[in-house]
Amino acid sequence: MIIQKALIPVAGWGTRMLPITKAVEKCMLPIGTRPVIDYVVQDVIAAGITDIYFVVAEGSTQIQQYYSANETLNRYLTRNNKTEKLSLVAPPQNITFHYITQPSEGGYGTSIPVGLASDHIEEGESVLVIMGDQFFLRDDNGSNAADLIQQVEASGASSGLLGVPIPEEDVSKYGIIEKDAANRFVQIVEKPAPEDAPSNLNNASFYLFDKKIFELAKTLPANPVRGEFEITDAINTYVEQGGTIMVGEAKGQYLDAGSPDGWLHANNVVAQK
Repeated sequence: MIIQKALIPVAGWGTRMLPITKAVEKCMLPIGTRPVIDYVVQDVIAAGITDIYFVVAEGSTQIQQYYSANETLNRYLTRNNKTEKLSLVAPPQNITFHYITQPSEGGYGTSIPVGLASDHIEEGESVLVIMGDQFFLRDDNGSNAADLIQQVEASGASSGLLGVPIPEEDVSKYGIIEKDAANRFVQIVEKPAPEDAPSNLNNASFYLFDKKIFELAKTLPANPVRGEFEITDAINTYVEQGGTIMVGEAKGQYLDAGSPDGWLHANNVVAQK
């Protein structure tokens, strides 16, 4: 299985982080000296990805600037004998970045950016899909994207997802993954009582999807209960139609920078490292 593409949705307004996200795109909020999005980008690059697709909001410019060369800055660093910093600001080598604009009006939900990217996915192709305001910090410098690809490839399937282990007493706060004895996805059980939880794995929104799931994300209606276009509906429909999604366990510390408390915690963890 050759996986060359990753899709990273970053079009959200970041309303939980207002007012700073009025001026700074949510995915560009700093964790240490790097934007949160770069932790995701470096993970997929380590997995051998060569094409990264960002689904961005209308008017987005900051992520494009970050992953482009800044010749003015390069000249300044060279002129002031700070050439050791040039590698810090250089765009990743041999990586092509693509930008898909998500309209500000229209449907809302996690399946919208996946559906928008469907036309960029070939038949028979599988693509990583990872949300852009969360990441895993690993002590072994490993890649969760690489681990997921390897597990899916070994199973003979074409799709998979990662779960985050959480304490048993916290399972009632999350959607918990149910899988069978062969680590195949069955369903997500919303906020079960600890004694009824099928596992201790919370959905990490870290996926490998084949073309069919992208098409389902593009065509399925909004969830009738919540009124949002939800990627879990596409996942459930795919399995109901006979598709197989492998379930892996993410490694490293899960850090969510989408809320003030989560962002502060992520910075503290990275600072301590």
